[in-house]
Amino acid sequence: MTTAAHPPFDAELSAALQAMVMAGQAPGTLTPDLIPALRERNALQRPGDEELRRGGRIEIEERGIPGPESAPDLSVLICRPAGAATPAPGVYNIHGGGMIMGDNRTAITALLDWVEQLGVIVVSVEYRLAPEHPHPAPVEDCYAGLLWTAANAAEVGIDPQRLLIAGASAGGGLAAAVALMARDRGGPALLGQMLICPMLDDRNETPSSHELDGEGVWDRTSNLTGWGALLGEQRGGPDVSPYAAPARADDLSGLPPAFVDVGSVETFRDEDVAYATRIWQAGGSAELHVWPGGFHGFDLMLPQAALSQAAQAARVQWIRRLLGSY
Repeated sequence: MTTAAHPPFDAELSAALQAMVMAGQAPGTLTPDLIPALRERNALQRPGDEELRRGGRIEIEERGIPGPESAPDLSVLICRPAGAATPAPGVYNIHGGGMIMGDNRTAITALLDWVEQLGVIVVSVEYRLAPEHPHPAPVEDCYAGLLWTAANAAEVGIDPQRLLIAGASAGGGLAAAVALMARDRGGPALLGQMLICPMLDDRNETPSSHELDGEGVWDRTSNLTGWGALLGEQRGGPDVSPYAAPARADDLSGLPPAFVDVGSVETFRDEDVAYATRIWQAGGSAELHVWPGGFHGFDLMLPQAALSQAAQAARVQWIRRLLGSY
């Protein structure tokens, strides 16, 4: 494998990542044959109810809701501040996992921080995974979950006028796609879209999509694996829907304000910068952060690192501004 020149990793992150590699704890290059093992590891790392409750500060509820027409029911995890007054702002969360793994508790820690710090109610959806369920199953599941959340906002305790969508990695790509769907289908009005290192473009043609192969986190081969699972032979071809790969959308006007962030040393860097740029060019609002030296998911893997703390703080500050709570 050949790795092109790329920006340097943040020194603190690099040292920690190398230690994780040496200990066999860092995610390596993902190929299709590794998907079952990764799913098993993800299931073992799934946080339990007591961990989510944080000593009683957070109330949790898991319930089944209707899926898309002729599809199975979905599971959503609802996290509320204990004893909070309602209606409260809502965050509809879509988990990451490269389209091929994860559940509604994956990487939920940051969302629990928002529940405590911002008083929001989080609804985290669990969608069908590729390759068993290729496009459009994942995004249609996520859209169905958004429709349910908006329709049942009063029961859940959410103010439907203050509902935003969020997702990281594959979840960020799905969040962007659901925002496009809501615009195009006359769906729920979203206050904003939080797109954390989103997976947006199946074509893998940008410079950053060639910079990492066998290095960093979620390298080029891993990305081809994820997109291949979702799209099969259509990956990179001319007929891919923007609801599968939002970078394919011709029109990015009329979307809710976006927060887009990404590390400077990751496969998604250039497609994410381009997406924010195209939102601006279409007359929309976007806040863009490119974290210098950050690799994919750095803040999830190493939350106490200085760069991670800065990224987490920037997201909270954006949500505060969006909600009008300074």
